[in-house]
Amino acid sequence: MKNVGYYNGELGPLEEMKVPMLDRAVYFGDGVYDATTFRNGHIFGKEDHLDRFYNSCALIGIRFPLTREELTRELLRVVEANECDHGMLYWQASRGTAFRDHAYAEDMRPNLMIFTTPYDLWPMDRTMDLISVEDTRFLHCNIKTLNLLPSVMAYQQAVNAGCHEAVFHRGGRVTECAHSNVLMLKNGVLCTPPRDNLILPGITLKHLLGFAEQLGIPVSEAPFTLDELRTADEVIVSNSGALCARAVTLDGKPVGGKDPERLRALREAYSARYLAETGN
Repeated sequence: MKNVGYYNGELGPLEEMKVPMLDRAVYFGDGVYDATTFRNGHIFGKEDHLDRFYNSCALIGIRFPLTREELTRELLRVVEANECDHGMLYWQASRGTAFRDHAYAEDMRPNLMIFTTPYDLWPMDRTMDLISVEDTRFLHCNIKTLNLLPSVMAYQQAVNAGCHEAVFHRGGRVTECAHSNVLMLKNGVLCTPPRDNLILPGITLKHLLGFAEQLGIPVSEAPFTLDELRTADEVIVSNSGALCARAVTLDGKPVGGKDPERLRALREAYSARYLAETGN
């Protein structure tokens, strides 16, 4: 199977899998998810992604029944069943299946969905164009929930504008992108918005901050504005599929391009880890 689907232990072609109408993910978006890439049978950043998945479950009160070892076995079942040696691996837990009611039983058994799709990493030498969009999301952005409608709308706005991502801001303060984190290099410092409830604590972001420490690049986790982003030495977009992408425009105006050496060092460190963890 090229695209493998999984629901509560059952495997099959993704296009043929069915989810019950009464799964709370269908009518409430009541669940959490995580996603990463896989290559040569290896799940990249597995432990970090599992940490975030279980944390998201705990933050919304989903009592996920599988241990990390059991969930890993199910994820690898899906990876091994697909016919592609690399791609994207997605998994989500909904609160469970029940007639529609805002209240839920504490002992409800979660549903587990997993699938793979073909996916190639964003090439390190490919640049991005960005637009800015007012951040109208709720105040639990640190939880990787299924409630992504504002992000979908913002990303479509970027696509319609011929761009690759939308940078969210609350007033003037930058938060993150529609489905990425955003960082900047400024005066030799790698800067990120605080990992508070206004942004998702990205695994790729975590890795980049770790590489900066290893490379001796100072790090700042503090709020910054759109104006500061516009005057950054480099603007970086990071997610599981675009590990360290360089943005070159924001709202149609040029940005970055002033600190290529530090950017190159971060990219080389990330590429080395990715290849080491997924098999050269």
